[in-house]
Amino acid sequence: MIAKLLVANRGEIAARVLRTARAMGIATVAVFSDPDRDAPFVTRADEAVALDGAPGEAYLRLEAILEAAERTGADAVHPGYGFLAESPELAAGCRKRGLVFVGPTPEVLAALGDKVEARRVAAAAGVPVLPGQAATGLDGGELAAAAARVGFPLLVKAAAGGGGIGMRVVGDPAELAEAVEATRRQAAAAFGDDAVLLERWLEGPRHVEVQVVGDAHGGLVQLFERECSIQRRHQKLVEESPSPAVGPDLRRRLGAAALAVARAVGYTGAGTVEFLLEEGGERFWFLEVNARIQVEHPVTEAVTGLDLVRLQLLVAAGQPLPLEATQARLRGHAIEARLYAEDPAAGFLPQAGVLRRFRVGDRGARVDAGVADGSVVGVHYDPLLAKVIVHAPTRDEAAGRLAAVLAAARLHGVVTNRDLLVGVLRSEAFQAGETDTSFLDRHAPAALTAAGGSGDPATTRLHAAAAALAAQARRRTTATAYATIPSGWRNNPSQLQRVDLRPVHGEVVQVGYRFDRAGALASLEVDGDPLAAPRLRRCAPDADAARTWLLDLEVDGIRRRFEVHQVGDTSYVDSPLGHSELREVPRFPEVAADGGLSTAPGPAPDVGLPSRSGAPGGEATDGVVVAPLPGVVRRVVARVGERVEAGAVVVVVEAMKTEHRIAAGRAGTVGRVLVAEGQEVAAGAVVVELEAATDG
Repeated sequence: MIAKLLVANRGEIAARVLRTARAMGIATVAVFSDPDRDAPFVTRADEAVALDGAPGEAYLRLEAILEAAERTGADAVHPGYGFLAESPELAAGCRKRGLVFVGPTPEVLAALGDKVEARRVAAAAGVPVLPGQAATGLDGGELAAAAARVGFPLLVKAAAGGGGIGMRVVGDPAELAEAVEATRRQAAAAFGDDAVLLERWLEGPRHVEVQVVGDAHGGLVQLFERECSIQRRHQKLVEESPSPAVGPDLRRRLGAAALAVARAVGYTGAGTVEFLLEEGGERFWFLEVNARIQVEHPVTEAVTGLDLVRLQLLVAAGQPLPLEATQARLRGHAIEARLYAEDPAAGFLPQAGVLRRFRVGDRGARVDAGVADGSVVGVHYDPLLAKVIVHAPTRDEAAGRLAAVLAAARLHGVVTNRDLLVGVLRSEAFQAGETDTSFLDRHAPAALTAAGGSGDPATTRLHAAAAALAAQARRRTTATAYATIPSGWRNNPSQLQRVDLRPVHGEVVQVGYRFDRAGALASLEVDGDPLAAPRLRRCAPDADAARTWLLDLEVDGIRRRFEVHQVGDTSYVDSPLGHSELREVPRFPEVAADGGLSTAPGPAPDVGLPSRSGAPGGEATDGVVVAPLPGVVRRVVARVGERVEAGAVVVVVEAMKTEHRIAAGRAGTVGRVLVAEGQEVAAGAVVVELEAATDG
């Protein structure tokens, strides 16, 4: 057995591996970059070693990871997914130092980690593949000729790594060279390898994959399929097992194809063979092999009852596959939703900041999380916060329960894709099993987000009322003058107390309230409209959550429970109606330096937070182009003196493993370029200044 395991990864997958290792009695070691020094996974390991280097490169420092294993006496390394998970060099380095690498051999990783070679292996094994062509080192006429052989539309993808990083669909040959160059940049930054593959693009297929596990004794099993079709930017959002499109015969053929590919290279460990399934569900094509554990592995664990990380550790230690793996059967249905720090309403713009509260999971849900209350969501890594998984006897029940768990989550401080996920799970198309890779093209993310969230004005009004009442109660408990007198006490009836609250999206809401001489709520109105028969039955601090008030508020004969979490002048309100974030507008203006009046600001926002305006870039004021989020400048397109048209890309910034193209908001001449390639920029930083366009 493995005695001490070093986990060469971060976030939720590091925490996931550590959990199983601890359950098996294996001592654990974590490695971490500077931004992760206080991350939950670091404290869950028995020992931890800091990795030097820039945050984006720390987990790619192979020698530093191997040295950490030797220094701590670890006898095995688990690479998780991403970073070095499919690195033949890491596997070979472990072999050289006498360490167990929890994964395939270096030879298998070399064969399958290169998507061009993996396609050759699959074709030789009799598995159908799409037209494709290696594009590494090609440019000009050679690149155009390679693309012509593949055919348009085509997909430009990194030949190494996975996770959809760098993928670009190209329909116009004129856009090919730029797409290849951008993919090379992202692939080099994410995987240390800028090799590129061109592959025929299919419109609207299903993305179906098969889990395989092999041991060193010739044992090899397939553990059924997962469907991962609902994606954005070629990265998965919702995964499920079994697929609603796969029946017994297709399941048998997919499993046989996956085993053929794995058997052709002598596969050991856990891996996934991915396929594209045509509309109608009979023909399929090999896509790639992910020679590692997958983000979505929990749905397979749920429907088989197996712990895939445990199987990885057992076979890495030289043991044969256990009986429960070789005789696994499908039971029920499991669905996983990926909770990301991103704003679907702003083109899935990643979000950074402090996670003020993170409470997810009840109704039997499994939550694999890499964050906790107070975690800082930075710009250096993928914005995945957690995976939420539900297993139920039927698909309908699983979808309903998962939507309810997400809707009830307390997610404060950072915008997430929670409402989009709820909207997807509750949509008629998803419930009918109409899922393919074009799902979010056919169903607008903005509409799904609104359907799954709290955009209803009536909800905002009630939440604003609850926030105002909670703030009033907090002020009463901290009052130093007349502290024993009930709130709102007057010798004679008086006007309403009023407070203005600004939601994240939308106009300011004004709440008015008055309490009678006994301290009972007498009047409550929103934007001048009285709420019918208001009755505040309870308003008290939550003994289990700091800075949180629990309200039992009845309006128009309906009682509801509201939770109001207060951070500075911001209230996060959760109720059966949904959730809202509202900021209190100061009651009194400040005198500005020029003698005029200005609104007094509340507490300064967290440094580095992206704007919530929804704009993916453009001008903050006339002629000023700003970065919509913090990141690293990867490319400066604009040149001083050049004329640019509205919508033209001027700078490309990389954040959270994704490139973001910042465009000019209007036509003009570039007056100044204020950033350089490789420079870090903050959200709202000016990157380019434009002069007014002139004719002739």
